[in-house]
Amino acid sequence: MAAVDRRNGGRRGGTELSTKRRAPWLGRLLATTVLIAPGLLLSGLPVAAQQTQQGQQAGTVTFAIVPQSLDGALAAFSAATRIQVLTPGEATRGVSSPGASGRLSARDGLNRLLSGTGLVARFLNNETVTVERVAAQGAVQLDPVQVEATGASGPSALPQAYAGGQVARGGRLGALGNRDVMDVPFSVTAYTAETVRNQQAETIGDVLANDPAVRASLGYGNFAEAFVIRGFPLYGEDIAIDGLYGIAPRQVSAADMYERVELLKGANAFLNGAAPSGTGIGGGINLVPKRADDEPLTRLTANYAMDSRFGGAVDFGRRFGEGGMFGVRANLVARDGETAVDGEKRSLLLGTLALDYRGDRARVTLDLASQRQRVEDGRPVIYVTNVVPSAPSASRNYTQPWSYSDMRDTFGQIRAEYDILPNVTVHGALGLRHTREDGDYVSPTVTGVNGAGTSRRLTVPRQDFASSGQFGLRAEQSTGPVLHRIDVGASLMRTANHNGFEFGTTSAMNLYNIVAIARPVTTSSAGVIGDPPKVGETDLKSFYASDTLSILDDRVSLTAGLRQQNLHVKGYNRANGVRTTNYDESALTPVVGLVVKPLKELSLYANRIEGLAQGPTAPTTALNSGEIFEPYKSVQYEVGGKLDFGRFSASLALFQTSQPSGVTDPVTRLYGVSGKQRNRGVELMLYGEPVEGVRLIGGATFIDPELTNTGSAATEGNDAVGAPRHQFNANVEWDLPFLPASLPKVTLTGRMIHTGAQYVNVANTLKIPSWTRFDLGARMTADIQNRPVTFRAAVENVADKAYWASANGGYLTQGNPLTAKLSMSVDF
Repeated sequence: MAAVDRRNGGRRGGTELSTKRRAPWLGRLLATTVLIAPGLLLSGLPVAAQQTQQGQQAGTVTFAIVPQSLDGALAAFSAATRIQVLTPGEATRGVSSPGASGRLSARDGLNRLLSGTGLVARFLNNETVTVERVAAQGAVQLDPVQVEATGASGPSALPQAYAGGQVARGGRLGALGNRDVMDVPFSVTAYTAETVRNQQAETIGDVLANDPAVRASLGYGNFAEAFVIRGFPLYGEDIAIDGLYGIAPRQVSAADMYERVELLKGANAFLNGAAPSGTGIGGGINLVPKRADDEPLTRLTANYAMDSRFGGAVDFGRRFGEGGMFGVRANLVARDGETAVDGEKRSLLLGTLALDYRGDRARVTLDLASQRQRVEDGRPVIYVTNVVPSAPSASRNYTQPWSYSDMRDTFGQIRAEYDILPNVTVHGALGLRHTREDGDYVSPTVTGVNGAGTSRRLTVPRQDFASSGQFGLRAEQSTGPVLHRIDVGASLMRTANHNGFEFGTTSAMNLYNIVAIARPVTTSSAGVIGDPPKVGETDLKSFYASDTLSILDDRVSLTAGLRQQNLHVKGYNRANGVRTTNYDESALTPVVGLVVKPLKELSLYANRIEGLAQGPTAPTTALNSGEIFEPYKSVQYEVGGKLDFGRFSASLALFQTSQPSGVTDPVTRLYGVSGKQRNRGVELMLYGEPVEGVRLIGGATFIDPELTNTGSAATEGNDAVGAPRHQFNANVEWDLPFLPASLPKVTLTGRMIHTGAQYVNVANTLKIPSWTRFDLGARMTADIQNRPVTFRAAVENVADKAYWASANGGYLTQGNPLTAKLSMSVDF
């Protein structure tokens, strides 16, 4: 056996060790540079540059641009506002501007400069604007009208981004379609592609790190991203793409391919149907693919992350035909190299293609994607028995050199909607996914406080085949003073799971002194030779109907609905293919929600909605072993309020969610559904741009995750496993307002994530401590040869804090070490 010195990042001897010694040094140097560069930049600025901007008020700029050539006026505008102005040279040649003076918003100031020129401004984002000629020959020339991209029309159109561009005004609510957050009796947050880019997020977990209601962990024995929302778990199988379950990659989903990452907090069985694997009681995640926008897009990105992970991406989008009725969007992403965890290597190869048609009455989209992720020497989770060890150093790895995971997902969906009448739309969608996973996983179990324990190999080849479909009708009709918004439809999903397993011998290990061993010999196996056998098949069917009644110009609305759901689960023997289980149960899940808007800026709401999961099977330790129970129904009650001040939004929610659980009676030894996890909580969410150039995302969540009716005095009233009692988030971006016009636009970023202590077992005898993580970063936008170029730099976990991030599932997931990231993107 060869000893491993993980502090040096590799095995002793050979060229691998010397390479690993260089890579962390380069990464730490980059991290240090990222942290101190903004301070050096600011310290070198002339005081006069600061004085020139002190009179500037939030949201307005003092213009003193005299009448002159339009090119000169636009240059003066850019210097005053820090907004990049892109123009085709022939559009402004020989054109004069009337100028602009006084204290105005940037948009109003630009419109005055363009008054009478026959040109219009089109804002691409808060930092870039294009100026175009639209006046037809011989037409009467009017003052310019500000034009902004609105995207697709119709019921499926995405809600626009909120002030600051980090969060959208609404999101998809399953059966109810895309809705504004102020109009629905639920808590919804939709993170935009701009947030993904600016934070250099690689996975969905990176995006949801902004939310105070969500914490991420790893899957049981593999590298899947798992989430805890409002104290309840959500696994990758239960993430939707554009409202369809079963299509998203099962373990890890790259964030690069999505326009929105939408988070619905709370139970959602009526809205989305029963989740395939039965999680998501505390909330759901919906991913919206990127599709062609109204503006042409060709964006190239290069990136680097510690220790030696390099990558690149191409994002291309165009619209064609009359009115841009046809669209194409393509993405190609590649990343490969060693992470900041010693010896860990990760690679990604992603390709996506989105085609769409936008007609007057019909809209069709086709989304195709292929993703391959590979993890070598990945840091595993830690299982514990009667002790919780201290977290090793942040970058330490405790895997074995033969550990790997290879995950390949190919998926796609076609979606269409047609307006039968102006107020009646029919819609449908069909999606398919094929997944192949291969891996050797290390399963370390710590039994002593000194880190001593055992380690075992688990090999799991797996294939999944999934198909998912839905169709429905959406209509609006007034009956007197009441407006009805009616939604009816059905959904069907089928998944087939093929897998095998192989266990290796158990070896001694120590968490703080890992010794490399040869791949353990096999002790037991099934289905690992040839294609994995089918072990399970799930069919989910449902029919739903709802009516949202609105009065007083939507100031009061009531939503009531029902979904009839059928869960049919079949299990098969790996050896001979004989069916071993046949679970076929139905349930009715209702929803009632009320929204009242006493003021334009205030929306008060309340809801009662249920969650649904496959019922449990009595374990082999119970006298009624093998008995299958009816589906779990979880009930949620929630009341809250939302404030929208135009540039800044805040919401407050009080909720209670009760989920049944199975317990074995200690006297009769009969297993039954009598236990319950009841999470009561308060949730605060803030986002927007309250002051020009200052953007915020943050909030707090407080939860009391109590176990009741457990049948045991040792667990009655205890906290649920992996459910923190409090979580805080604060993410701030600040556009430096005092930089002279000769310098590019600079934004400083900072984020704080705090998570309370978590219990590891239901007896509440094992607990991991609370933790706090700080991230810092900066980005700079410059105009290079009339093209916007953005440089981004960030350092996550700047203190290199070692901590257990999650106890979800009853095992320990360690937080990532200090990680520096750097990227550059240019738009053509």
